[in-house]
Amino acid sequence: MKPFQLASREYCASDTVITIAAPAGKVYVGEGYCTVIAGPCAVENRPDYLNLAHRLKEMGADILRGGLFKPRTSPYSFQGLGRSGVDILVQARQETGLPVITEIMDIRDLDILYANIDILQVGSRNMQNYSLLEELGKLDKPIMLKRGLSATIEEWLLAAEYVLKGGNKQIILCERGIRTFETYTRNTVDIGAVPLVKQLTHLPIIVDPSHATGKWKMVRPIASAAVAAGADGVMVEVHQDPDRALSDGKQSLTPENFAKMTSQLIKHAQINLKQPATALH
Repeated sequence: MKPFQLASREYCASDTVITIAAPAGKVYVGEGYCTVIAGPCAVENRPDYLNLAHRLKEMGADILRGGLFKPRTSPYSFQGLGRSGVDILVQARQETGLPVITEIMDIRDLDILYANIDILQVGSRNMQNYSLLEELGKLDKPIMLKRGLSATIEEWLLAAEYVLKGGNKQIILCERGIRTFETYTRNTVDIGAVPLVKQLTHLPIIVDPSHATGKWKMVRPIASAAVAAGADGVMVEVHQDPDRALSDGKQSLTPENFAKMTSQLIKHAQINLKQPATALH
């Protein structure tokens, strides 16, 4: 057996498909689906987020993202709306019918996020926060586990093992780039991790080309590369006015560029984003 026993192919040969229930119907993440998660890096205010949420739904998004608790390198950078922003995501969920995902940083916020959010994201900085992972393992809610800044694939899968060991089988892996010597991009995209992870584990994997590159012009080609490599979906950042974004504007697509990306993914993968991607096999 691999060190990551419960996550391994030896333990479960069939692919895990995550089902997320939402007002507009079920959304799936896993083999046979190309799931698109989109939204701003951070929820900044109610009117802008709700307006963008409706536009993203019309343009093909399956899940809405929006950060409330922002782990920033500088303590002076925008830290997110915190608990006061939860009801904005709740309203977006109700109005669009789409499920929502946001990052959890502290177990003290678990009560309000568990009750209102469909998918809880563990960011790269918390990938090895084992106390947090153990608590998430006790839940019956999907968890997205981002790869750490400098984490090996084995360390990443062992982090998933902490959640699996607690009883929660609903884990989505997210490749978001790793730190290398290269400085022209924010991180280095490990596209090779996608097919390798598919060989090692039954868990679904998506790619975040926004954080992986830090440059909006690279998001579309990297998203296509991720789908071509076998990723189960992508998560991208979208903002109405990236130049005025309070967080990660340089890597955010405009809604118009997001629409171009989804059209490109459909053409590239030759699938309907809402239906099983049988054409990929």
